[in-house]
Amino acid sequence: MSGQRDLPGNGPGVQTDPELPTVQEQLIVFARELGELYRLERSRNAELEMVLESLQDTYLATMKSLATVIEAKDQTTRGHLDRTQVFGLALARRVDPELARSPTLGYGFFLHDIGKVGIPEHILCKAGPLSVDEWTVMRNHPIIGAQIVAPIAFLSDTVELIRHHHEWFDGTGYPDGLASEAIPLGARVFAVADSFDAMTSDRPYRGSIGAERALAELKGGAGTQFDPAIVRVFVDMVESDPPKDDEEFQHAIKHAS
Repeated sequence: MSGQRDLPGNGPGVQTDPELPTVQEQLIVFARELGELYRLERSRNAELEMVLESLQDTYLATMKSLATVIEAKDQTTRGHLDRTQVFGLALARRVDPELARSPTLGYGFFLHDIGKVGIPEHILCKAGPLSVDEWTVMRNHPIIGAQIVAPIAFLSDTVELIRHHHEWFDGTGYPDGLASEAIPLGARVFAVADSFDAMTSDRPYRGSIGAERALAELKGGAGTQFDPAIVRVFVDMVESDPPKDDEEFQHAIKHAS
């Protein structure tokens, strides 16, 4: 038949489709266009990731600045945020390595008191004991902190830690009266680290009680204020098996001693 040829290797009677070369060319062009679109999308995604990382860095810088401003109002708490972050991360690695691998856990430890930005300065910096009314105001700082951090999507994992770091294991803490394992693990870990540093730091109303006595206080509060299993891990970490390759931990322990 005029204008048609047999396909090679297919024997006589098998004829080519006259539109096949055009279809092949169109597929090749389509494949090239898909490749180019994929390349452009990869490039666009990379640019978007860079923008997102920049925004995250900006958010974190703002939050850290606020936290540092709060800490700076009371000269006796200088370094508290850094040390509690160090103690908290070291303890988390012993208690639950998967928890410690969370990229935002350390941010939660550092930002735990960010809500104090909403507490009047005359209460926040009062040298003596707080009155009942003042204490009621102060107890709102975990709620305020959670509200500040909640809109920041990449810090969403830290909201519960910030809200619940003053809950007690026996359910008598605040703001929600959670008990036992209903308290998020990160908050239970942090409560031990935070209290240890608070007890081993000078405050306007008392001096440091020292590491040995602070550990005894943690043991005494196990089962009431603190998760007893986490207290055991922390005491062992300080007394018997400190992380020797963690220079920041070693420096923080020297401050406590």
